[in-house]
Amino acid sequence: MADMTGAPAVPEGRIVLVRHGKTEWSESGQHTGTTDIPLTPQGEADAATLPARLTGYDFGLVLSSPMQRARRTAEIAGYSPEIDDHLVEWDYGVYEGRTTQEIREDLGYEWTVFEHGVAPGATPGETVEEVAARASRVMLRAAPVLATRDVLLFGHGHALRILAAVFLREQPRFAARILLDAGSVSVLEHEREQPAIRLWNSLP
Repeated sequence: MADMTGAPAVPEGRIVLVRHGKTEWSESGQHTGTTDIPLTPQGEADAATLPARLTGYDFGLVLSSPMQRARRTAEIAGYSPEIDDHLVEWDYGVYEGRTTQEIREDLGYEWTVFEHGVAPGATPGETVEEVAARASRVMLRAAPVLATRDVLLFGHGHALRILAAVFLREQPRFAARILLDAGSVSVLEHEREQPAIRLWNSLP
């Protein structure tokens, strides 16, 4: 809908991002993409703080990654989300389950996933641009709802960071500069026509 000047109306809704609670691998720093592992007891306890942290919103759409760590976080928070496969974590290919330090020792240089990417392994792996393309599809799905209501997304560290970069109209690699801890809540919205961060990486 446009205003009287013919300009598109600024979306009134907010996008609330929830990174799943802690897992054994999030604690050890292992890259967790396609491996479907559960929350730790602390991860479940952190998720139990979400109902109080998510008050005051009017969610017209609630989506979750299909991975159990995201779905369980949503369930503990009191939501029955629709599953959206585009919210899955980055496919790390050969680096799945490995820490950055281990990868650097093998490669012999200061590797980062955002700068150097991944290689195929048991799964094909993805480029950062491919993860951003998935995030764009989530944003397209959310757009009609955001006109007037809020959207809640349960997902993963790297994928949600890249989604935020897409929302902010930044290059996908901008996501390397915005950290996101397990169990965190972040809020994106429009300040007039400008996409902006209202809250970032808020922890219990």
